[in-house]
Amino acid sequence: MHLLVVEDERDLCETIVRSLRRLAYSVDYCHDGEKAAELLEVERYDLIVLDLNLPGKDGMTVLKTLRETDRETRVLILSARSEVQDKVEGLDAGANDYLAKPFHLAELEARIRSLTLRRFTQQDVILSCGELCFDTRSRSAAVRGQILTLTRKETGILEYLMVHRGRPVNQEELIEHVWDNSVDHFSNSIRVHISSLRKKLRTALGYDPIRNRIGEGYLMGGKTP
Repeated sequence: MHLLVVEDERDLCETIVRSLRRLAYSVDYCHDGEKAAELLEVERYDLIVLDLNLPGKDGMTVLKTLRETDRETRVLILSARSEVQDKVEGLDAGANDYLAKPFHLAELEARIRSLTLRRFTQQDVILSCGELCFDTRSRSAAVRGQILTLTRKETGILEYLMVHRGRPVNQEELIEHVWDNSVDHFSNSIRVHISSLRKKLRTALGYDPIRNRIGEGYLMGGKTP
């Protein structure tokens, strides 16, 4: 999942980004509303963690501008404004959730997990494909109870393919949702990571659950000899 964190408190921003990357999310970040607006014009995100008290352009303006053209991207407001009226205003402006500061990272992670998976599945704890399971809380994969050792990118790819099980996912979509904005779109980075992931899955399962559908992308599901 590709996330954007917009927070002007740099230490807090760094803590949030580090925590989310540890959970294998792809995370971009910035510290002001102007930069956030620029990123939202060129990048697609599954969720935005948005502070309201931002320099340049405040978070409410960023949110309202986004909602003029985009009603799908999830937005979680993270703000020191904790009055009921502030929360009502933020939700009415188009935010999907509102978390007041101070907060616990575990609660932020849980809310992000709920928001990013809600549109895909109501059973948002364990994703499964045969004997392969992905725990969305610990963001770990296991086969027959044995945890797989995956890199951050491999974890992100596997989660995205399992969330979209049954339909092909092409490389461009993986770039948008699994990689941050530093990726070189012309590199073979995606193929390298997918190849490594498939090798690990083949070793654990005895077969490769990811199929190539020519001209369409990668498809999770089904036993491939």
